[in-house]
Amino acid sequence: MTKKALNPLRMKDWEIAAAAEDQMKMVYQLAEEMGLEQVELLPYGHYVAKLDFIRILNRLKDHDVGKYVEVTAVTPTPLGEGKSTTTMGLVQGLGALGKRAMGAIRQPSGGPTFNIKGSAAGGGLSQCIPLSDFSLGLTGDIDSINNAHNLAMVALTSRLQHEFNYGDALLAKKKLRRLNIDPRNITTGWTIDFAAQALREIIIGIGTKMDGFMLRSGFQITVSSEVMSILAVATSLEDLRRRMAKIVVAFDKAGAPVTTADLEVDGAMTALMYRAINPNLMQTIEGQPVLVHAGPFANISIGHSSVVADKLGLRLADYLVTESGFGADIGFEKFWNLKCRMSGLTPNCSVLVATVRALKMHGGGPPVAPGRPLDPVYTEPNPQLVEKGLENLMAHLETIKKSLVNPVICVNHFYADDDEEVAVIRDAARQLGVPMAVSRHWEQGGKGARELAEIVVDACEKPARLRFLYEADLPIKDKIARIATEVYGADGVTYTAPCEQKILALQGDDELSKYGVCMVKTHLSLSHDPALKGRPRDWVLPVRDVLVYRGAELIVPVAGDIKLMPGTASAPAFRGIDVDVHTGKVKGLF
Repeated sequence: MTKKALNPLRMKDWEIAAAAEDQMKMVYQLAEEMGLEQVELLPYGHYVAKLDFIRILNRLKDHDVGKYVEVTAVTPTPLGEGKSTTTMGLVQGLGALGKRAMGAIRQPSGGPTFNIKGSAAGGGLSQCIPLSDFSLGLTGDIDSINNAHNLAMVALTSRLQHEFNYGDALLAKKKLRRLNIDPRNITTGWTIDFAAQALREIIIGIGTKMDGFMLRSGFQITVSSEVMSILAVATSLEDLRRRMAKIVVAFDKAGAPVTTADLEVDGAMTALMYRAINPNLMQTIEGQPVLVHAGPFANISIGHSSVVADKLGLRLADYLVTESGFGADIGFEKFWNLKCRMSGLTPNCSVLVATVRALKMHGGGPPVAPGRPLDPVYTEPNPQLVEKGLENLMAHLETIKKSLVNPVICVNHFYADDDEEVAVIRDAARQLGVPMAVSRHWEQGGKGARELAEIVVDACEKPARLRFLYEADLPIKDKIARIATEVYGADGVTYTAPCEQKILALQGDDELSKYGVCMVKTHLSLSHDPALKGRPRDWVLPVRDVLVYRGAELIVPVAGDIKLMPGTASAPAFRGIDVDVHTGKVKGLF
């Protein structure tokens, strides 16, 4: 099938992906073009593979490092604004310029894949394929995370039961020391990779004493697990193993932490994860390599492709394009102050993705809701509404500039966008002195992203600089306040009384005081309130809880009403997903 036959105006994304898959490169060809040796490729079928990153990095340790490009966005509508599509399009656009380019994106979660947002493989003629492999488990990394996390909970709950039922003599006979776990102070629950709101709060251990210790518990979505954050930031298998041992699952009755090492489950958890640390290799519709590793949800997790994937891509390509989750207030801020600090990498350029649709919403347009038709205001010309919405773009641009990273603006062009509306954004970019491109990658693939690729190449020729928002040893509340006021635009921060007590205890620990802050808040607003659009003013960030991820080395404040387990909507995507029983191909994914 020729490229012209793939028409995004007449075909659904999954239909385009299915047609493109008939002519995609086998993974062996892709690896050869990347300069990989056969022993470095760990195939999963003919079109997907894991890469032995330790072997590759050891071989290429003296190799030149490519240009490092990050993709972020304005505050999105609930429908998303096409960051993954833009990431794929930019890789393809760089390829159209003759550059050796590679993408690094996150593996989708089953929650959004079967719910509203879809699998985030991109769209139109800028997608990561094969789509069904990408969307439905890939090589099992998320299953490994799920199993490792839940094994820790099995160890914890069984230990609670045995310590309650057995005396010290019997525990000693079984070579167990009494941990005196406080059942009222369990710090984590279980994981499942679906949006299962009915499992947020549960009671476990109902029955006899042989059915476990009864206590209140609950589930979070798998990609919000600390184990996922560890996969994202670990730099080696040794580092992964070290971090696994530090995970705190509860406190004892004296208030001391109980870790996975105390439960002697850390080694088994690492055994479940040892394959997952190798990044996954896929490709764009136009045949450029894409590394897929770690998970999404930057609003409730770190939400980035892994440090390992980025380091690998920078050794294998001249340009590595990596994606951050949601808007720059969440995704870029965490990329900047967490991922870059942990990896030691300095980006050459940040691409701020905007859409006319999102800017109209921030300018006062009607609410945008998944599953409902768009209001005509989003498909009819209205330059004035776009202009009013520019304040949201300005806020995110200011955030990028504070990091000293070179910014460019990308208007992800929707086919219904009006030229006058786009001109409003271009005029604003010109006044700000920031390069801007209108990219038509969704409709035209790499050819439509050439203008974007050209301004990214130019930006990457400027000196690469990076200045963190806060020093590592800044007090925890000061770190939170700096993010809230300088990135979100809040007037200050308030804490619940339990939060105040937790933070006071944390600040007495020299190690914890150096951890980065990984904020949990809505992605639908610069504030904590998803209803506040544009650039909210005169508000205060309410922090209701503070979690500590000792393994990932993160302090995790929880702001507003956001939860670690999303809910499934009334019109979920799984209703349209099926398998063609004659060809064996999955249909209906998006």
